[in-house]
Amino acid sequence: MSSDDLTVTTEAGVSLEIPPELPIVPLKGLVAFPNMMFPLVVSEPSLLEMADDVLGGSKMIGLFSVLPEAAKPDVGQVLTESSDDPAILTEIATTEKAQNFTSVGTVAQIQKMLRFPDGGMRLLVQGVARVQMVRVKQTEPYMAASVRVIHIDEPESKRTEALRRNAVELFQDLVDASGYLSEELKIVVMNIEGTGRLSDFLGSNLNLSLEDKQALLEELDPVTRLETATAFMIRELEILALGKQIQDQVQSEMSQNQREFFLRQQLKAIQRELGEDDADSEIAELREQIQKAQMPEEAEAATLKELGRLEKMPPQAAEYTVAKNYIDWMLSLPWTPTKRPKIDIPKAERILNEDHYDLEEVKERILEYLAVRKLHDNPKSPILCLSGPPGVGKTSLGKSIARSLDRPFARLALGGLHDEAEIRGHRRTYIGAMPGRIIQAIVSAKAMDPVFMLDEIDKVGKDFRGDPTSALLEVLDPEQNNSFQDNYLNVPFDLSRVMFITTANALYQIPGPLRDRMEVIELPGYVTSEKVQIAKRYLIPKALEDNGIASKHLKFTQPALAAIANQYTREAGVRNLERQINRVARKVATQVARGKRPKVVLKPDQISKYLGKPKIHRESRARRAQVGVATGMAWTPFGGEILFIEASAMPGKGQLTLTGQLGNVMQESAQAARSWIRANLPKLGVEHNTFTKIDIHIHVPAGAMPKDGPSAGVAMVTALASLVTGRPVRPDTAMTGEISLRGQVLPIGGLKQKMLGAKRAGIKRVLFPAQNENDFEEIPDQLKRGVEGIPVSSIDEVLEETLKPKRRR
Repeated sequence: MSSDDLTVTTEAGVSLEIPPELPIVPLKGLVAFPNMMFPLVVSEPSLLEMADDVLGGSKMIGLFSVLPEAAKPDVGQVLTESSDDPAILTEIATTEKAQNFTSVGTVAQIQKMLRFPDGGMRLLVQGVARVQMVRVKQTEPYMAASVRVIHIDEPESKRTEALRRNAVELFQDLVDASGYLSEELKIVVMNIEGTGRLSDFLGSNLNLSLEDKQALLEELDPVTRLETATAFMIRELEILALGKQIQDQVQSEMSQNQREFFLRQQLKAIQRELGEDDADSEIAELREQIQKAQMPEEAEAATLKELGRLEKMPPQAAEYTVAKNYIDWMLSLPWTPTKRPKIDIPKAERILNEDHYDLEEVKERILEYLAVRKLHDNPKSPILCLSGPPGVGKTSLGKSIARSLDRPFARLALGGLHDEAEIRGHRRTYIGAMPGRIIQAIVSAKAMDPVFMLDEIDKVGKDFRGDPTSALLEVLDPEQNNSFQDNYLNVPFDLSRVMFITTANALYQIPGPLRDRMEVIELPGYVTSEKVQIAKRYLIPKALEDNGIASKHLKFTQPALAAIANQYTREAGVRNLERQINRVARKVATQVARGKRPKVVLKPDQISKYLGKPKIHRESRARRAQVGVATGMAWTPFGGEILFIEASAMPGKGQLTLTGQLGNVMQESAQAARSWIRANLPKLGVEHNTFTKIDIHIHVPAGAMPKDGPSAGVAMVTALASLVTGRPVRPDTAMTGEISLRGQVLPIGGLKQKMLGAKRAGIKRVLFPAQNENDFEEIPDQLKRGVEGIPVSSIDEVLEETLKPKRRR
């Protein structure tokens, strides 16, 4: 019954024109019917953007249910509400493929909108008509698809009228029998005209499964749909009658239960006389386990006290389970250290070399750490913090350390953690209380001395529920963690034998007191040659195994790996490189599954066949000497990068314009650079009143990305000097450093990461502050190979090294 006619008539008799292309809102656990009105609370960013777009246009959206087996509950949410059940949570799968949706949905019109202070909004929507999804038009930033309106004819006959009257009576009986339907619905159902609208009303209000509701929505014959809804109501009335019968039976048996209680007490007395008392034997068994657990005196006393309370309580008491759970947690904790062989330093070195390529400085520091642990029985060594961009091997290093020590490995992801109770546990006064995740991980590891990785410690949140970083201060302090007290256990537990290792992308996001408790080991990232070796040794064998193919089916040449790393990834680590290798492996695996026998030896000119056109276009390839353009160096949590500082002049009155999402510190650097240039115009061979005749515009491309920090000062003063003198800047030179009004170049941080980013971009010369010369010397030779490092201490030296002679016209 689908039609190309996109005009529909509402229940009020108003004609609406349905757009041929609609934004799609996927619903999990909910089916929207025509003429059904309900609110949606939207909080997911892509859906907020969709709502803003729709509210400015047709106010029409398409509501399609997600098939249960295809639903992904971690993508986004829409909260639906009704007067009877004010908080029914329905998931939104914003990245679902088209085949995961039902074929028929409902076009709905947004009637009202209310914005919340937290950025979300509440939409009141009303279903208009059934629609069929034809083709998905877009998936980003939200899904949109072309639809076809389903027009339905409603035949009239005496049988149809009888069917409607019967359905109305059944529904009124159902309202009387049920406790979840409002009495007002009895009046509403009597005033509904039309077989189709009546069946839709029944479908939206009956307590049906998602599949049954979707079946009603997809049934296009109004009479058949109403017959199906009638069958559902008859079944529901039978279930309610049976439930009432059971309830009456339970009430009559209440007195019998009291009689049985006395009989059970008598039975327990008889069992006690016969020595068959199960409860007493369980208490005795728990007491024996407590004595064998070798708990510290305070912990044993607390456990025995709880056991005494448990002994006096009947099993039916609400507190019985609480006390039993506490004793079970105390018994499951490892209270005594496990005897382990001495740390084998050569073995640890061999495992680190097997699992990780290069990273010599990092491996050396880890071996030093293990050596101290070997020579001292109870060392209070610092907590290691592995800091670096994503994908450089921080988490896998922790696993290698655990393997080299023959210890269990425990991991706690701290990203997005907001509640302090997640670390310290909940007090037992709360329903469902349990220990914190530190104690839970110790129980899972079944050892007092696991290698415990606290992942993404720089992404811990903080809100009204507490500050988890404050709880971590005790955990990560070697002077305090020998008596860590979980709120649930309420007794000290020794964490001093645990080897804590933390990971972070951005150290500056870690609070100072917490950072002070850790020794930072930086993993700067990899150059292309190192990525190629890592791919050959680790990523390619893993990809072949994961995709079920052998090395005879697929081989990568070294130039091809280098091309993939440079043209299809922009990262300091190798995570995206691994994804691209897996993409190639999957395409070859597809050929194998089709019965072919491919023998692919991937070369650079064949990459586009498997991965498409190159995704990364290095700006360095198009660089040339230009007036007013200097190359700076930046550090980001994802590694080092280069950035361009562009300066332009135009007739004006000396104003300075800054664009490119520059932070306050970076704006101040631009103003300092401009002041130094104005103060030194005669030295540069420029008239002293030049700045009174022109306006200056400084722009840093990639304007969508916020930028801040003082280290771009050198590049800014170079770009301005090039602009006013007409001398172009050397294109093979990048620079970093803070400047002062006296013309000094001040030290900066992150030189190693910036050098790595410059080398990846093809830079041949790097200018850095002379006070960072020690940092430059510590950079491994393979990172500096092919890049000339030039220390500078003043702006004059910078301009001498960067500005080329003025072009002749």
